[in-house]
Amino acid sequence: MEKADIGLIGLAVMGQNLALNINDHGFRLAVFNRTTSKVDDFINGAANGTQIVGTHSIEEFVNSLEIPRRILLMVKAGTVVDHFIDLLLPHLDTGDIIMDGGNSLYTDTTRRVKSLESQGIIYLGTGISGGEEGARNGPSIMPGGNIKGWKYVKGILQSITAKVDGEPCCDWIGEEGAGHYVKMVHNGIEYGDMQLICEAYQFLREGLSLSVDEIADIFTQWNKGKLNSYLIEITSHILRVKDTDGEPLVDKIMDTAGQKGTGKWTAINSLELGIPLTLIGEAVFSRFLSALKSERVKAAQVLSGPEIQYEYSEEEKQDYINAVKEALYASKIISYTQGYMLMREAANEYQWNLNYGGIALMWRGGCIIRSRFLESIKQAYNKNPELESLLLDDFFQQAIAATQSGWRKTVSRAIETGIPVPGFAAALTFYDGYRMASLPANLLQAQRDYFGAHTFERVDKPLGQFFHHEWADEKIK
Repeated sequence: MEKADIGLIGLAVMGQNLALNINDHGFRLAVFNRTTSKVDDFINGAANGTQIVGTHSIEEFVNSLEIPRRILLMVKAGTVVDHFIDLLLPHLDTGDIIMDGGNSLYTDTTRRVKSLESQGIIYLGTGISGGEEGARNGPSIMPGGNIKGWKYVKGILQSITAKVDGEPCCDWIGEEGAGHYVKMVHNGIEYGDMQLICEAYQFLREGLSLSVDEIADIFTQWNKGKLNSYLIEITSHILRVKDTDGEPLVDKIMDTAGQKGTGKWTAINSLELGIPLTLIGEAVFSRFLSALKSERVKAAQVLSGPEIQYEYSEEEKQDYINAVKEALYASKIISYTQGYMLMREAANEYQWNLNYGGIALMWRGGCIIRSRFLESIKQAYNKNPELESLLLDDFFQQAIAATQSGWRKTVSRAIETGIPVPGFAAALTFYDGYRMASLPANLLQAQRDYFGAHTFERVDKPLGQFFHHEWADEKIK
């Protein structure tokens, strides 16, 4: 029997669609699943008529693979990954390659890379984005880990990935857990993008009293311009779907958001590294707040908001629609700015060599956050690979300058009318703080020194010199 080029473990939705994608590109594939009946169901169902080979034990699976063996794990992150590594190890040889295509925490990937390298096994943490559709037709793939394995998997991964202008949305990310780290930041930005779109929707719906169909038309129009993105596109589709009674299906969906943890990981890591990832943090907290459904229902009965009622002319409505569009675009820029600041700090902290323009290239197609303006991010880092912040690039400076009036108008009116816009507001507050040469942290440092003798630096002395003042010894006049 002819050996398979690659093996895949885990036949849930993503695994099945990736398997079919790999087969479509001419690679021989063997599959295995812990519940072996799923293997038979897949081979006799979606994979019927393909060259995909089903196996029913780890030993049979490993023996079906060409050497060096290339194995892609598409299983739940966490202990399940370690479980399958332990099952595979007794059957593997030096130089065999394991790829983890799930949403593993990057620190777990770093641990596995080091542990398996000491045992002669090459481990790759491979972030894959695009959902079911991307897995089937071409995802964005972010591989990292042991560089020795890249030459053995590059051809397969770049074949099955999405392509933009003929370029694959997959390239080497970096050492250790870098691939899964970049995927984590991708997901954090995804949280931010989704939150911003929801805030725009709520402002249009409750602030301007627009119908769901009218808002669908607005999102369709926005998707033709600078806001063009996968998430804007699917939002316009979602808003057009009707339930069996002819009413918008979106109105029948419970307003409690779920999550799988990657956005939370991104926010936690930003705290660890000291990067103000305020927008993504608010997006995570907004999901937490949405989950307090029963409390919110009670609060709605007793807590009051603004009593001011606004009525808008058609011209005023259009002005606010345009303002929301600008707020969405400007806040999106801030989301990516913060995400790239985090990756830059992580590269310094973990000694990774990240290609920031290349990451934008990988995100242009296949993934959930794919959008038109990622090309502008790529160009910014092509011009200056050492760019400290996207806000220091000419294109993004001009974009913010052109949109901030509508951005401020949206946030101000939302606050006046009691419509929550934590993402828009956090993004704007970050921008205003970032552009300030002086912040009130001087007073904060004085407070810290007063109660804790934590010392402070002085603007009239060389940096690195610290001082303490005996504040309590002075009489308050």
